[in-house]
Amino acid sequence: MSDAARHEALIDALGAELTPVRRLAPPWRRALGWLLVVAIIALVLFARYGASTMLHRWAMAPDLGWAACGAGLTAITATLAAFVLAVPGRSVKWAWLPVPGALLWIGGSGMGCLREWVVPGMQVANMHAANHCLIFIVSFSIPLSALLIWLLRRACPLRPVLTAVLVGLASAAASASLLEICHNFDAAATDLLMHALAVAIVIVVNASMGGRLLSKA
Repeated sequence: MSDAARHEALIDALGAELTPVRRLAPPWRRALGWLLVVAIIALVLFARYGASTMLHRWAMAPDLGWAACGAGLTAITATLAAFVLAVPGRSVKWAWLPVPGALLWIGGSGMGCLREWVVPGMQVANMHAANHCLIFIVSFSIPLSALLIWLLRRACPLRPVLTAVLVGLASAAASASLLEICHNFDAAATDLLMHALAVAIVIVVNASMGGRLLSKA
């Protein structure tokens, strides 16, 4: 057998052992799948608590509505940015995508603390109620982060820590948006502090644990 024939036979043998790799769906489509899970959770909460309290708060205090819109926008854009950055060759500038939504979220929340009046029918959250907000955001962020990391591991992100930070931001923002459905308190410094603490905890834990998991993908 000639060298050329042996090379052809070797290539054929190696090719026969290869298994086809299924191409990943576009980042926006995979992000939509995760956001669909968040939407289903929201529907369950709406079925349990209704939307009247949330809409009343937003109608009486537009700053609360803007903060909620900012949280939702942050969740969407951070999720998309995480999936885009998980694709090799994408610019790190995608990490800035959630910034406008986060600024709206923070700004709207801060404006609520500057008001001198309380939304009619609402009360200001004390430390005990604010602790429940922290527990809610962290508790919902855990499964949402785990699902998002599992979805991202298939793409083998080249920037695992940055991607994990976006995972934490997306999960925390989504959880804060879900909290709006059953949150019957007006804005207060204590409440805002607990929300910020919960978001920080989720991001830091994801940057640590999620970064390690994604780096082993």
